[in-house]
Amino acid sequence: MSPSARPTLYGALRRFHLRVALIAVFTAGTTLTALGLAALRAHADHNLRLVARSIAYTVEAPLVFHDEAAAEETLSLIAAKEDVAAVTLFDRDHQQVSDWRRHGQERFPALRRVAGELLTSGPVDQPIYHESHHVGSVRVAGDPVALLHFLLKGVLALLACLLLTSLGAHYLSSRMLVHIIDPVRNLMRVAHAVRSERAFGQRVPPARIEELNALGEDFNVLLDELEAWQDQLQHENRSLAHRATHDSLTGLLNRAAFSEALDQAVLTAAARGQYAAVLYLDSDDFKTINDRYGHAFGDAVLVGIAQRIRACLRENDQAARLGGDEFAVLVGPLRRAEEAVLTAERILVAMAEPILLANGARIVAPLSIGVAVYPVHARGGPALLQAADAAMYGAKRQSGATWRSAEVVTPG
Repeated sequence: MSPSARPTLYGALRRFHLRVALIAVFTAGTTLTALGLAALRAHADHNLRLVARSIAYTVEAPLVFHDEAAAEETLSLIAAKEDVAAVTLFDRDHQQVSDWRRHGQERFPALRRVAGELLTSGPVDQPIYHESHHVGSVRVAGDPVALLHFLLKGVLALLACLLLTSLGAHYLSSRMLVHIIDPVRNLMRVAHAVRSERAFGQRVPPARIEELNALGEDFNVLLDELEAWQDQLQHENRSLAHRATHDSLTGLLNRAAFSEALDQAVLTAAARGQYAAVLYLDSDDFKTINDRYGHAFGDAVLVGIAQRIRACLRENDQAARLGGDEFAVLVGPLRRAEEAVLTAERILVAMAEPILLANGARIVAPLSIGVAVYPVHARGGPALLQAADAAMYGAKRQSGATWRSAEVVTPG
């Protein structure tokens, strides 16, 4: 199933609750209607029997004296006030004495017949006695239209109640769905942010439902652990990246990282029409210092040299330890080639001051510096570094503790 075809949890729960509510309302409505219909029919039959008894008591005298006019008048007065459709008076031989019918009975005969069969048990026959002698009987038929009006009013009231009940159930169901769906959506949102954006700092807010709140708290605990693991992993990655590109003793760039930075600086200078320079530095007396004071003091001297070099550089310049007592500085971008010499001179001045070691010894470690500028002395990064290296050896042969520029490259 494709993701677009899958129903949402909110939609599934909403449809389920709607079906349950409709079934409950339909069942309740059907049950109440059946019970109300049965109660109305029983009440109508009982009321019809009471009306028949009342009429029987009233027409007893006219029936005994065979006064048809009085009997008919009595029937009209009593029956007109009751919900009856027809009243027929019989003598003791079951001969009709008088008959009364409500006006309008001829209209909607089919409806009256169905309503009469549904709402009443049929006409009621009530015998009439005079001094314990059977003198006749009265037959009373109920008026189904009046009962039907009453039934319709009851059905409308029932439908209104069911409608209000349905609306209330729908509102309560929606509120319950909100309490269920909102925490699930928050959990889904945070999980998606963690998966796609690595946003381990996000947390699931508290939920009102206990189980969902416990689920959110457990998920937040997992996020805490993931965030801690992520921070540790990033720290280790940064440490590994730093060790891969920096010298472990001095903290300067190593040879590989310096070569990469040099190639990039040459490309940038070529694109912008600017200069880039390399200073190749080598200690003049490091072997003597190392042999005299030991390797530990030699390492301390190298650290001191690295700190002096770094302090003399600009923000965009980069320094590296190429190996042993050899260092390199990338100076760029430059607007003028002569600016590289200023950096070399600052380093020479700084190195003229003794380096104070941990044991209180003060050691002077002069440097010889070779200067090569792109594109004056070389056209590429490796050639530029080689030209600076050659210039450094020239400075060392000259006197040491000085700088020397590389030879200008001749166009091939």
